[in-house]
Amino acid sequence: FDAELRCVHTRCAGAVTFAEVRAHFRELEADVSLPPRLDVLLDLSEMQSLPETQQLEVLVGDIRRVASRVAWGACAVVAVDDALFGMSRMFEVFAEQQFERTRVFRDASMARNWLAQGGRSA
Repeated sequence: FDAELRCVHTRCAGAVTFAEVRAHFRELEADVSLPPRLDVLLDLSEMQSLPETQQLEVLVGDIRRVASRVAWGACAVVAVDDALFGMSRMFEVFAEQQFERTRVFRDASMARNWLAQGGRSA
């Protein structure tokens, strides 16, 4: 968590389990130090597992639950693997009502730049 930028940087590497992802959201929900608004950089560039569609839908519910404490700003997702990029685009559609803006990138520096510009650049 970068307090100055008000951004949570989540990095998923290896064979990430659904239970691990849900635990991350429970940790966020319990964190009293979170600011009122928060951007997200979700780096999946080293992730080797692939979520199922139903899991993405459940995670959107988790995101909605955390939103009772934090207003979600922009969400940048980094996915280099083709299948994971596709699932991330699906997540983008499922989660569009939870974030101000969401975008999937193949490159982490482009994702960081997009967030630094308020999630508004092309």
